[in-house]
Amino acid sequence: MKTAAADMHCDTISALFQMRSREGAPANGGLLKNGLHIDLEKMEKGGCFLQNFALFVALSEHSDPLQACIALADLYYEELEKNSGRIRPVYCYEDIVRNRREGKLSALLTVEEGAVCKGRLDHLRLLYRLGVRMLTLTWNFPNELGWPNVRMPEKDSGAAPDFSTPDREHGLTETGFAFLAEMERLGMIVDVSHLSDAGFWDVVRAAKKPFVASHSNARAVCAHVRNLDDDMIRALAEKGGVTGLNFCPSFLKKEEGGGVSLDDIAAHARHIVNVGGEGCLGLGSDFDGIPTNEAIPDASCLPLLADALEKAGFSQRQIDGIFCENVLRVYREVLK
Repeated sequence: MKTAAADMHCDTISALFQMRSREGAPANGGLLKNGLHIDLEKMEKGGCFLQNFALFVALSEHSDPLQACIALADLYYEELEKNSGRIRPVYCYEDIVRNRREGKLSALLTVEEGAVCKGRLDHLRLLYRLGVRMLTLTWNFPNELGWPNVRMPEKDSGAAPDFSTPDREHGLTETGFAFLAEMERLGMIVDVSHLSDAGFWDVVRAAKKPFVASHSNARAVCAHVRNLDDDMIRALAEKGGVTGLNFCPSFLKKEEGGGVSLDDIAAHARHIVNVGGEGCLGLGSDFDGIPTNEAIPDASCLPLLADALEKAGFSQRQIDGIFCENVLRVYREVLK
């Protein structure tokens, strides 16, 4: 069945930017139609009326993360201008409502890596004025705001990152707390995906508004540090927040032999709803930032997930909540 969907996270803009760097403009058709997980045609086919587009900056690849972020934002707005007849940027909840009423897709701009602000609140406000409405506080490296929930190996060591040991010691910095307060004042959504366990609990204690884990699953189902444990799920729900189902195979199933299935995604959904209630779960595909999940290979296949959730015993009301209504509630409360 086709259910209206709002997806809290994808890396499509960064993927398009990389394609453009390799191939030159236009980037293989750009946002309208491409070989990636997400384009406008796939969104329309899959019923995804609202897509968060992350500007992802890898600190290991850029000497000036803010400059890299602005370059990505320029591509984002260039693509929206080229496709203004089909998709529009949104800056507040009312923009989403208007776009749906007028039959247009909505794009909400986010940043994945708080270090792009270089620890400066004026840079955060600059991003807000640029249209950014959600910020993932950390990615996989410590920054001015806090620590991530992964232990990266020393450069050139050949060792693999440690995704099994959560960091319960290093949380938000003083600057991180200041950013959280300013984001809430501005109407920017705090995103704790990638943040350390200690940082998560710092946010729980300090946040006055709902926050999200835009693309994190259940740690009890798959023991990956990027997923939330049951106490975290309950705390997120109590704060009125939402976590987004991530389609990355390694976040769904510890042993990936034989691949992952839609049933694996449904298992995470069931666990999260059982622990935190049906209001704390949404979608956070991580499309174009993950290896292709053959069970749900791109945005056009979202109806397959709705069918799998129905098969797993979720009611249509619960599926609507997971697919968009829970996320819209948070946006209605936080965005200004």
